[in-house]
Amino acid sequence: MPGSILGTRVRRVEDADLVTGASTYVGNLQLDGMLHAAFVRSPFAHARIGGIDTGEAAAAPGVVAVYTAADLDLKPHHGLMVVNPKVPRPPLATDRVRFVGEPVAIVVAETRAAAADAVELVDVDYDELPSVTDPEAALAPDAELQFPDLGTNLVIGNRSAVQEDPLTGADTVVRARMVNQRVAVVPMEGNAIAVDTTGDGEHELVIHVSTQMPHGLQGMACAEFGLAKEQVRVISPHVGGGFGGKAGLISEHTVVIGAARALGRPVSWVETRSENLQGMHGRGQVGYYEMGLTRDGRITGIRARVIGDAGAWAGFGGALPIHMTALMVPGVYDVPVVAYDACSAVTNTAPMGAFRGAGRPEAAAHLERLMDIAADELDIDPVELRRRNFLDPKAFPVTTKMGAQYDSGSYDLPLREALRIADYTKLREEQARRRETGEPVQLGIGVSVYVEVTAPGGGSEYGSVTVHDDGTATASSGTSAHGQGHATAFSMLVSDALGIPMDKITYVQSDTAVVPRGGGTGGSRSLQLGGSAVVSAANEVREQARRHAATLLEAAVDDIVLTEEGTFGVTGVPGGATVTWTEIAAAAKDQGEELTAGLDVNQDGSTFPFGAHVSVVEVDTETGRVRPLRHVAVDDCGRILNPLLVEGQQHGGLAQGIAQALYEEVVFNEDGQPMTGTLADYAMPSAMDLVDFETASTMTPTPLNALGAKGIGESATIGSTPAVQNAVVDAVSHLGVRHIHLPCTPQRVWRAIQDAQAGTLPDLWQDPPDVFADLPVSGGVDNAAGV
Repeated sequence: MPGSILGTRVRRVEDADLVTGASTYVGNLQLDGMLHAAFVRSPFAHARIGGIDTGEAAAAPGVVAVYTAADLDLKPHHGLMVVNPKVPRPPLATDRVRFVGEPVAIVVAETRAAAADAVELVDVDYDELPSVTDPEAALAPDAELQFPDLGTNLVIGNRSAVQEDPLTGADTVVRARMVNQRVAVVPMEGNAIAVDTTGDGEHELVIHVSTQMPHGLQGMACAEFGLAKEQVRVISPHVGGGFGGKAGLISEHTVVIGAARALGRPVSWVETRSENLQGMHGRGQVGYYEMGLTRDGRITGIRARVIGDAGAWAGFGGALPIHMTALMVPGVYDVPVVAYDACSAVTNTAPMGAFRGAGRPEAAAHLERLMDIAADELDIDPVELRRRNFLDPKAFPVTTKMGAQYDSGSYDLPLREALRIADYTKLREEQARRRETGEPVQLGIGVSVYVEVTAPGGGSEYGSVTVHDDGTATASSGTSAHGQGHATAFSMLVSDALGIPMDKITYVQSDTAVVPRGGGTGGSRSLQLGGSAVVSAANEVREQARRHAATLLEAAVDDIVLTEEGTFGVTGVPGGATVTWTEIAAAAKDQGEELTAGLDVNQDGSTFPFGAHVSVVEVDTETGRVRPLRHVAVDDCGRILNPLLVEGQQHGGLAQGIAQALYEEVVFNEDGQPMTGTLADYAMPSAMDLVDFETASTMTPTPLNALGAKGIGESATIGSTPAVQNAVVDAVSHLGVRHIHLPCTPQRVWRAIQDAQAGTLPDLWQDPPDVFADLPVSGGVDNAAGV
């Protein structure tokens, strides 16, 4: 058997196409007779539609058609997830609009420029209505109703069934209201779709689309248009990032498909940067957290009440507080009692979706801030307080009070390594020196320890491997890469199992005509599910080859081995005859067989990666400016297949997590107008704003799959945000500052310092809204909320 390639730093095989421009994206796809679409979008956050005049636009040069909701007669749908069954969204607005940017009509023209020009000619009669952009305000008794027939802005929610008060027996209770702000996803490529109604000879409809889940989008499109899966082919070429924002069939996809079918010609729509910034958002939670502790710092219980912003039309991100955030509330700690209530409200903002971590970063950010507040209250070092409450590594597998079944964990392991790399003791000494001398630029050290869930619920995934006549191989999986390195990772698995060099392996994905089924990419599921399926298929092909080799070598199958050279020989006969993959493929072909296997692999349950981060920042107490100095991330994703790929995911996650902590926030004014609709207004950092990341890994394999692998794609985002926020607060805590809301902008930091010095700091706590008392217990559906 060849020496294993697994665990080594193998350079990405997909990068050559990316850096040379050989890659194909939806935006540069050329189809015969292709038309181009642009959307007429609402300039108001909330308004009735009195009428739509498309006459002038339809007569404009180059325009082929202008459609409204009445023209296309498309069915309302819920997108990726049904948050509330009573509020399906029409793909084009009908009687009213509910957020700035909601599509009202579509213009289809011979060129993009002609379509964009004609959009300005569509005359829509709007009767503006009051708007509400804050989810807490949306739940007030006198709030403007988004759906009058619903009678409430509450669209989903439930209340914990726990009868015991989680704060009973506590010597100290710490409380805080914390905000996890709405952020923009900002992938390099926005949404894009090109619909070919001329088909490909086998399929009636071919949809080229930038998505994370081709098979899922295929199923949703078929359901929307009453087509069989055999009639629809979905292809995702290279995808310029997704981060959770490209999951499912969105309204614009539906309208473009409808327009293409109506016209009988291919139609393309490529989202502009401003459209993307206006409409692709994630996060958006307000958490009321209380934690009880004994005098020696042991947690007695947690009570949390969380309000989510679902945006308009109950975007599926509104379900995250009820599901993913709820699941991860206890984090890495042994919490005897947890009471958790959550709900989400519709607002006059873009529908909320997912963003890297999808519900887990919010839980970690709230919990890890509360741990630092508790450490300050008890005068215990924040590292020591965490260690006193870690789950015992000998107790795994562990089922938490929220029902999460943690597969494996040793939470002090990455923490020890992170503290060692950072030289925590020396940092505290430097901090003490600056405080003693009263320097204007103070040092802050923030720690976070997190656990997250990947491949939520487990499930299955498809994988296949085929060895061809020339000895090359093709692998495929139902997952769908958009930058993670699947081609490299899965080719490594095939090479390791079959002894075929990497440069002779092709990876195929994201085409429903080539890959028969798949769950796509989300929840950091790809390697543990898709990779396990590919390696199982490769092992099956190897067994097929051994049977043919046994015939060729006139030996027993059990005596056939794969040699270091990647050929097959007989065990115990060094220097004996061997056969190559080419020879075996020829022998199989002579018998009417092919060296191929396609199968599904199941995983019984989720995996739970974890890690520890240490952030070091400087804060100028005179201006509030925060300057990151160091960030140490030690993440544990089980067995590591390729350290280079893991580091890439860590670096990307760190950039986005640190950005949320310090810079990024989607802001609306009181009329619902977006104030951060361009990259000149939305503070997304560049490389110059960040630091060289110091990353490392520990390995605690999972028993749930053959690879021992857990997810890594979202982990660094989850661990980094609270570490940075804790560091900023730590830098000015000696001045009396106890908390600063995300993002920790210079204005917020400076204001907190000024208020502390004036003795006017706002309370950390305020009573949560009354809405929680009326929620149904542990799920269910009533007249106000549905789960």
